[in-house]
Amino acid sequence: MDYLNLFHIYKQHALFGRYIPLALVERVAQGLQLKMEVSGASVNQRPLYQLEIGTGARKVLLWSQMHGNESTTTKALFDFIAFLGSDEPEAKRLCRHFHFCILPMVNPDGAEVYTRVNANGVDLNRDAVALTQPESRFLREVFEAFQPDLAYNLHDQRTIFGAGDSGLPATVSFLAPAYDEARSVNAVRTRAMQIIVAMNNELQRHIPNQVGRFDDAFNLNCIGDYFTHRGVPTILFEAGHYPDDYHREFTRKMIFIALLSGLQYVYENDVVSNKIDLYLQIPQNNTVFYDFIYKNIKINYDGKEIITNFAAQYREEFIDGKIHLNAYISAVGDLEGKRGHYTYNAHKMPYTDGREDIPKIDEKADFCLGKTINFVNGIKI
Repeated sequence: MDYLNLFHIYKQHALFGRYIPLALVERVAQGLQLKMEVSGASVNQRPLYQLEIGTGARKVLLWSQMHGNESTTTKALFDFIAFLGSDEPEAKRLCRHFHFCILPMVNPDGAEVYTRVNANGVDLNRDAVALTQPESRFLREVFEAFQPDLAYNLHDQRTIFGAGDSGLPATVSFLAPAYDEARSVNAVRTRAMQIIVAMNNELQRHIPNQVGRFDDAFNLNCIGDYFTHRGVPTILFEAGHYPDDYHREFTRKMIFIALLSGLQYVYENDVVSNKIDLYLQIPQNNTVFYDFIYKNIKINYDGKEIITNFAAQYREEFIDGKIHLNAYISAVGDLEGKRGHYTYNAHKMPYTDGREDIPKIDEKADFCLGKTINFVNGIKI
């Protein structure tokens, strides 16, 4: 199957960039003529939507944007929904085999102001047991009523993660969550691992050595751990960084491919086989990247000239309804083992910034190297 071509056909271009509020999702859903049911309300009384597609016996629950500032998978999910509603033979087969229940935005209040937490300041992915928030109760109620055979928990991850020791970013990461403190492996986790292995096999054709495995530390308050504990194979998707893709449009494409290839595998392979070894061969996420690293910078420190390195990291700042990527200095020193999505070797040129001429944590990455090489917001101009 030509996944790339299908993506380009069914990509919903109205969904673009990092800021995806509920109103935009509603417009795209209307354009696709989707019958989204209002099944709950957020803290600020925004609707919580539920969409069901397909008539098959195998039930799949998918939800996105329970963290309001994690929108990449929401974009990919609507690309996938558009595909499911098409006349493509594969789409029709999927709809005959599966019954999908899709919650496109679990945290619309957080999405509106681009925050991880909901309007009460609660991380919904740490509220699976206590159910203190209306959005958490909504997700649980859908889970109990739908009784899924498989659950997809769709998220974004930061640009800091690399795929093991590959030296490459973890563009997509997966996890088959633990169901107990011992991180035991039973048939439920094995099923999730099996599907992850299938998705990884396909993604290696597109992003070799750029798929990671998320840490499986157990926390029953996390929704994926809770659902796995309840006996439902659950897969965590983490949409990560691809070089120069800060809008996460390339990563969106990879999530679409993962969704489609994984579900294809499920309906073609009903028997659970032991894929644990292949799952564990997927390299674990490694916190190794900064957005910028500047090497061999000359500074004057306590009256002595020294050569050092420093790093800068983007902060996503929501200003006047738009996301601004603003670079701030985040580390100074040898930075051993660290990598930059952008790296600049200063070859011992002096650092100046019009302040104290020493890179300092949390200052904006606006500076000069030598007399003529200027950097604004981390970028050479």
